[in-house]
Amino acid sequence: MDSQSFLRTAVVFLLATVIAVPLTKRFRLGAVLGYLLAGIVIGPAELGLIANPAGIGAISEFGVVLMLFVIGLELSPQRLWVMRRSVFGTGLLQVLTCSAVIGVIAYAWFGLPPAAAAIIGGSLALSSTAFGLQILAERKEAGLAYGRQSFAILLFQDLAAIPLIAAVPLLASTSAKHGIDPYAVLRTVGVIVAVVVGGRYLLRPIFRFVARADSVEVSTATALLVVMGIALLMEETGVSVTLGAFLAGVLLADSEYRHELESNIEPFKGLLLGLFFISVGMSMQIHLLVQSPLLVLGLTFGLLLVKGMLLWPLGLTVGGLGRGDALRLAVMLACGGEFAFVVLRQAAERGLIAEQQSGLLILAITLSMALTPLLVAVTGKLLGKRQKESSTRPFDTIDVDRPRVIIAGYGRMGQIIARVLRARNISFVALDHSVEQLDLVQRFGNRKGIFYGDPARPELLRAAQADKAEVFVLASDDPESSLRVVRVVRRQYPHLKIIARARNRQHVWRLMDLGIDEPVRETLYSSLKMTRKALEALGLSSEEAVAEVEHFRRQDSELIKIQYLVYDDDAKLVQTTREALADLDRLFEADAEIKPAPANKPDADTPLVDER
Repeated sequence: MDSQSFLRTAVVFLLATVIAVPLTKRFRLGAVLGYLLAGIVIGPAELGLIANPAGIGAISEFGVVLMLFVIGLELSPQRLWVMRRSVFGTGLLQVLTCSAVIGVIAYAWFGLPPAAAAIIGGSLALSSTAFGLQILAERKEAGLAYGRQSFAILLFQDLAAIPLIAAVPLLASTSAKHGIDPYAVLRTVGVIVAVVVGGRYLLRPIFRFVARADSVEVSTATALLVVMGIALLMEETGVSVTLGAFLAGVLLADSEYRHELESNIEPFKGLLLGLFFISVGMSMQIHLLVQSPLLVLGLTFGLLLVKGMLLWPLGLTVGGLGRGDALRLAVMLACGGEFAFVVLRQAAERGLIAEQQSGLLILAITLSMALTPLLVAVTGKLLGKRQKESSTRPFDTIDVDRPRVIIAGYGRMGQIIARVLRARNISFVALDHSVEQLDLVQRFGNRKGIFYGDPARPELLRAAQADKAEVFVLASDDPESSLRVVRVVRRQYPHLKIIARARNRQHVWRLMDLGIDEPVRETLYSSLKMTRKALEALGLSSEEAVAEVEHFRRQDSELIKIQYLVYDDDAKLVQTTREALADLDRLFEADAEIKPAPANKPDADTPLVDER
């Protein structure tokens, strides 16, 4: 490929990507579909702008290798052990049942050979990790019960894809010889053992040696060398290169170099993986959709229906979900996934399945992925009201004996306060109206004194014996909710000392309107501590840094009180802020005249200001 042809190809790829991917993401269809559509448009089926699609595909497959390496890096044994029940329970059953049912259908109904049916069943059992996680993040449902089950199943599917990819060349050789090839099996096992043992004792010393060079470029080159070297070893011995990359990642998952490796590899992985999906799009046989639309649509809806019917009872029984959540899980994971493209392409290249069969299945998987966001949205609307009603459980019955402290909100700050009170044997009652938050707390054990309920409800405060308490700690992170709670507590229990958490300055002033003298800004003290550490790192002594921060804290505390009188007047707020900055500059200058500051003292033109 000459330089002009290379530049032309690169421009075509980049132009197609920057047009197609933002469009599909705008309609919440995901980047994967954008890459596939870009490949279809520039490929031989449409515009024919790429002269050598096969050569591009060979290069792009290295993106899959890097993706498997990064997946291996993220799968530390500790993480898998924490999620073992969901991952190796629900996830394992989903992959086994879907693989078996789809494989039997392919063998009995379509008459495929056993090896081909097994590969098709395993590949179609996998769902789209990119789509699933993206949809959960957009709908803010990753923390819900069905969201956690979806993540666990997708995690196991990523694990299951590795042996599936590795099995393609093994099944191909077995199928070609009409029986099991013992040499191929022993060779595969031997290479895997060699990579595991060699990586265990060689990779960490290598990275430790390279780390002494303190060079990002050398570290990145070493990571790429490890991945490409293991992939080459696997290819030379006839074993799946992706399996080697995954094993290399797993071997380094618990090392101190994991995060550095991940950050160095990520840009290459993203670009090459996008290139891989574009190459898949270029190789898609669109004419099959025109020639046999009913067959393609039948495969698409058949895939969604079969997987959905298997996932729904699995979510109900093993996953312990309600009917609505089980249906959401089934709709989310019924589509095909990215790994199916890899498996089916390799299977077609090895002769396990015909090119036309691979083309039909890839079309069906792509259409199923395109339909998933729409199906999830429709399911969410249909179940929205019912889901809301089913998740509204009655408030807990509060049974306590004269608590001294009431805590409203059991998030990050409320939990810390409760732990200290419990350690001091000070009785308290904690109220939180988030079911998910209390379910999370319950997973970690001690829920004594913690109840589900809305602290703004007078009957719950009476049940918590707020009339006998001494202190009311308002630790909620919702400003509007906290203001409602303060109004109720002030009106019914004026004797309580209220210690309130504030989101920002505006929240402080609204709390002061309700009679709270000194609301605690949630980021102020941690910001001041970080400022002190930064000044010390710049050369100031500990005493000087503390003095500088204390100057600012006192001045800012006075400013809060001054601006409280005019906080509904924007012009006066701006004026008082400017005056406060000038006062702070003069304060620092006067301090510097008394004791000269070091040369690297922060410029007074960039004062430390708290968030607005």
